[in-house]
Amino acid sequence: MEKVRLGDVGVVMTGNTPKTSEIENYSSNDICFVKPSDVSDEYITNIYDTEFYISEHARNKARILPINSVLVTCIGIIGKVALNKVECAFNQQINAVIPDTSKCMPNYLAYAIESKKKIMQDMANAPVVPIINKTQFSDLRIDLHPMEEQKKIISILDKLTDLINKRKQQLEKLDELVKSRFVEMFGDPVHNSFKLPVLPMTEVCEIIDGDRGKNYPKQEDFFEEEYCLFLNAKNVTKNGFDFSNCMFITKEKDCMLRKGKLNRGDVVLTTRGTIGNLAFYTKDIPYENVRINSGMVILRMNHNLIDEGFFIAQFRMLVEDIKQSIASGSAQPQLPISTMNKIGVVMPEFNQQREFSDFVNKVDKSKSEIQKGLEKLELLKNALMQKYFG
Repeated sequence: MEKVRLGDVGVVMTGNTPKTSEIENYSSNDICFVKPSDVSDEYITNIYDTEFYISEHARNKARILPINSVLVTCIGIIGKVALNKVECAFNQQINAVIPDTSKCMPNYLAYAIESKKKIMQDMANAPVVPIINKTQFSDLRIDLHPMEEQKKIISILDKLTDLINKRKQQLEKLDELVKSRFVEMFGDPVHNSFKLPVLPMTEVCEIIDGDRGKNYPKQEDFFEEEYCLFLNAKNVTKNGFDFSNCMFITKEKDCMLRKGKLNRGDVVLTTRGTIGNLAFYTKDIPYENVRINSGMVILRMNHNLIDEGFFIAQFRMLVEDIKQSIASGSAQPQLPISTMNKIGVVMPEFNQQREFSDFVNKVDKSKSEIQKGLEKLELLKNALMQKYFG
């Protein structure tokens, strides 16, 4: 095994965009045109088609990649990786490697670059827009194994990745099952297709902001282990809580903060940057003292009116509409408390809400088992990536 530069195992290219003002460049869907939005942040994406295309007329004005080149996002969101399974062009936010297959197999190269995602993100830590230029990308070093060993590594990681993707698909199908059940019982909440009573969100729950005053924790106030968990953006995901990356504050610091502490049964909502992620602080959460950060609010439900599980399922179905019509802030999207009055919540009979919530609880038990299996597979993949690529 040897360490080599990306520029030593293939031809490195940066994409470009043919002029959009020249209509003939986009007059037909002849050549796939890859943008970062075509590439998943969770796995190496095989590109067969794209949202946008360019015409054959634009071929000489674009940079065209042969099949099985490796594309990597290098502006904005850093380190998303794809393999093109069709000839394609690509924009300037992406660097690509056309691999020299006598030295490096395309799939091996994709995994090797994926393993360097954190390194690339650190390298691109710009104050405004993270960026890795062509020279930096070309100089990125990877571990290059002999060809026969590359084939074995690809076989193992492909099988593991396939299992991980199947677990994720199972979780997605269960989420779709919950949505289908909601629509079956209550209609589409965006359009209130069943003409149910509607209340503004601020009447069904108390909205509690965190303490953003002079006592708000600074970097030196955080510890890996302490009295009170202080939630960060990574802790509240589209699927609920994730405690793999936690920060804590002392009991003394906790006592200095006036508001923003969770009670069991509270729902946390992200309101800045990533809008609309929800997490439910149930009795099963292993932390007794938890506070929100400045990009979140606490939703404390009126239990005489609404069930938490019913509210969470409905809000998740409303999120895209909320982002489009209510969220504000051009640089960093925000959902201020003052605008939450505009969010209407459909209100069926309480016993129907509880019936739906019981159904969700059963689905969540199945999801929990699948999630545990998924986490074991991801840990195994991470260990193998470390073993193969350092």
